[in-house]
Amino acid sequence: MPLQKPWRDLERKTVAAAPDRPGVYELGDASGTVLAVDHGVLRDELKSVLAYGDADRVRWTEAHTLEQASELADEHRDRLE
Repeated sequence: MPLQKPWRDLERKTVAAAPDRPGVYELGDASGTVLAVDHGVLRDELKSVLAYGDADRVRWTEAHTLEQASELADEHRDRLE
Protein backbone atom coordinates (compact mmCIF):
# COMPACT_ATOMS: atom_id res chain seq x y z
CA MET A 1 0.00 0.00 0.00
CA PRO A 2 1.53 3.34 -1.02
CA LEU A 3 1.82 6.29 1.33
CA GLN A 4 -1.44 8.17 1.61
CA LYS A 5 0.14 11.47 0.66
CA PRO A 6 0.00 13.42 -2.62
CA TRP A 7 2.87 13.19 -5.07
CA ARG A 8 5.10 16.26 -5.41
CA ASP A 9 7.38 17.01 -8.32
CA LEU A 10 10.96 16.27 -7.31
CA GLU A 11 12.59 19.65 -7.72
CA ARG A 12 14.63 22.10 -5.66
CA LYS A 13 11.65 23.89 -4.10
CA THR A 14 10.14 20.57 -3.02
CA VAL A 15 13.41 19.52 -1.38
CA ALA A 16 13.69 22.92 0.31
CA ALA A 17 10.17 22.45 1.71
CA ALA A 18 10.92 18.97 3.07
CA PRO A 19 11.19 18.82 6.86
CA ASP A 20 14.57 18.45 8.48
CA ARG A 21 13.23 15.46 10.40
CA PRO A 22 13.30 11.69 10.10
CA GLY A 23 10.75 10.11 7.83
CA VAL A 24 9.82 7.61 5.13
CA TYR A 25 9.67 8.61 1.50
CA GLU A 26 8.58 7.10 -1.79
CA LEU A 27 10.13 7.90 -5.13
CA GLY A 28 7.97 7.68 -8.21
CA ASP A 29 8.13 8.05 -11.95
CA ALA A 30 6.10 10.59 -13.92
CA SER A 31 3.05 8.30 -14.00
CA GLY A 32 3.08 7.76 -10.22
CA THR A 33 4.52 4.26 -10.14
CA VAL A 34 6.50 3.69 -6.94
CA LEU A 35 10.17 3.11 -7.78
CA ALA A 36 11.67 2.98 -4.28
CA VAL A 37 10.93 3.37 -0.59
CA ASP A 38 13.56 4.63 1.82
CA HIS A 39 14.01 6.53 5.07
CA GLY A 40 16.28 9.03 6.77
CA VAL A 41 16.38 12.74 7.50
CA LEU A 42 14.02 13.81 4.74
CA ARG A 43 15.68 16.99 3.46
CA ASP A 44 19.14 15.39 3.42
CA GLU A 45 17.88 12.26 1.68
CA LEU A 46 15.95 14.20 -0.94
CA LYS A 47 18.96 16.42 -1.72
CA SER A 48 20.87 13.27 -2.67
CA VAL A 49 17.99 11.86 -4.69
CA LEU A 50 17.61 15.14 -6.59
CA ALA A 51 21.34 15.26 -7.34
CA TYR A 52 21.26 11.76 -8.86
CA GLY A 53 18.00 12.28 -10.78
CA ASP A 54 16.62 8.87 -9.86
CA ALA A 55 12.94 9.87 -9.81
CA ASP A 56 10.38 12.40 -11.06
CA ARG A 57 8.15 12.57 -7.99
CA VAL A 58 8.30 12.13 -4.25
CA ARG A 59 5.99 11.85 -1.26
CA TRP A 60 6.81 11.41 2.39
CA THR A 61 5.57 11.05 5.93
CA GLU A 62 7.43 12.14 9.03
CA ALA A 63 8.53 9.93 11.93
CA HIS A 64 9.65 10.76 15.46
CA THR A 65 13.01 8.99 15.28
CA LEU A 66 15.29 7.42 12.68
CA GLU A 67 14.58 4.04 14.26
CA GLN A 68 10.84 4.52 13.82
CA ALA A 69 11.41 5.70 10.22
CA SER A 70 13.43 2.55 9.50
CA GLU A 71 10.68 0.31 10.91
CA LEU A 72 7.98 2.15 8.95
CA ALA A 73 10.01 1.88 5.73
CA ASP A 74 10.43 -1.88 6.25
CA GLU A 75 6.70 -2.33 6.86
CA HIS A 76 5.89 -0.20 3.86
CA ARG A 77 8.21 -2.16 1.55
CA ASP A 78 6.60 -5.41 2.71
CA ARG A 79 3.13 -4.10 1.81
CA LEU A 80 4.30 -3.05 -1.66
CA GLU A 81 5.58 -6.52 -2.55
